Amino acid sequence: MSGIVGSKLNIRGSGRIAKLGTDGQVLTSAGAGVSAVYEDAAGGGLDWQTIETGSTMNAVAGNGYWIDTTSNACTITLPGTASNGDEIMFVDYARNWGTNGIVIDSNGLNYQTQDDTYDVEYGTDGTALHIVYSGATNGWIPTLDKAVEDVPSKTYPNDEGIFGFGWISGNTGVTNLVSNTGVVASDVAAVGTARHGPAACGYGGDKGIFAYGNIAAATDISNLVSNTGVVGADVAGVGTARYYMGACEYGGDKGIFGYGIGPVSMTNLVSNAGVIASDVTGVGTGRYALGACEYGGDKGIFGYGYVSAAASMTNLVSNTGVVASDVAGVGTARYYMAACEYGGDKGIFGFGTTGSRVSVTNLVSNTGVVGSDVAGVGTARSVPAACEYGQDKGIFGFGSTGSNTAVTNLVSNAGVVASDQAAATGSARNNLAACSFN
Repeated sequence: MSGIVGSKLNIRGSGRIAKLGTDGQVLTSAGAGVSAVYEDAAGGGLDWQTIETGSTMNAVAGNGYWIDTTSNACTITLPGTASNGDEIMFVDYARNWGTNGIVIDSNGLNYQTQDDTYDVEYGTDGTALHIVYSGATNGWIPTLDKAVEDVPSKTYPNDEGIFGFGWISGNTGVTNLVSNTGVVASDVAAVGTARHGPAACGYGGDKGIFAYGNIAAATDISNLVSNTGVVGADVAGVGTARYYMGACEYGGDKGIFGYGIGPVSMTNLVSNAGVIASDVTGVGTGRYALGACEYGGDKGIFGYGYVSAAASMTNLVSNTGVVASDVAGVGTARYYMAACEYGGDKGIFGFGTTGSRVSVTNLVSNTGVVGSDVAGVGTARSVPAACEYGQDKGIFGFGSTGSNTAVTNLVSNAGVVASDQAAATGSARNNLAACSFN
């Protein structure tokens, strides 16, 4: 049986080893290089079959097969007879061959010059394997044996962030840019109506939007943020005016605002051009003072908040912006918290109040599963804000300890929260929002 390192294939048997390089080069047991046939193996001329999930299957020449090994490995038996030029292609449908691989039984014919006493294994996630029959001597020859890279988590990974609006001793509209190293800049004079309790998220892959909030009453105005961090003038509101809501990106280039004071559960989608749509009927328990962030590269999650008491429930958002029903809470129920993405495809909820301010955090996996409490690091506080920076890191900033603060806490790309970073610049305030931009 063979072992796989990277996308190399080892063929073992009768005390000998032959190795296949990543691009189909054959290395004999003596180490001499023998060039194998290499061709464009896109598989366009093959007859692609439905997804195969079984533990065994019989392959037929001329076919392409999606092999899903999520639940089990798969042994593939090749045809017992073949003609020169016959071809078959196998593709790792669920990118799971590294956990459950495939074993190829050449069924009496040679495979890469080796006879049928050799078993052939492939065990690298994302592998595309295209084989062609070359005749009795060499048998089946792989013309493509290579892992295909996964889709990047974002088309435009966001590198910088922005904190904006909030409450000092009254409403403010000041903003503070966050560099790609997590340094918070001094105040930028307000553009747009001063307010507290808004929410913010990314859109368009590289821009952001602040929306909703409380002036002297709830509002639905919004302000776009360019991909250089410039805040635009007020845009007339769409949807129910409200505040203390959550917002996050979804679909890689769109956004969603949801929930809010009332409490309500309605949502409003944001297009990849920054246009807010009308109300979508709420799903899940209405609540306010919650957090939201992206996960999985293209999905989102709303979590925690206040119903008639602190809550810990969550609601997942699909990559088409559809909000799912309540998921039972994990971690300490709390509200007036914040959340952001980290690691390119994961998220983190942090800080807030149970009635007493806390600094506890909860990580969100790239499948949207919320982890148990992580002991708090940094000053316990409520109503902070958080955003991504540096493409794969996060930052919590500002909030209230009983009085306003401008302290920040950086989040590594492994989700580890750092100790307080005293803010040298920026107005101490609470009830603000934050988002990332490129």
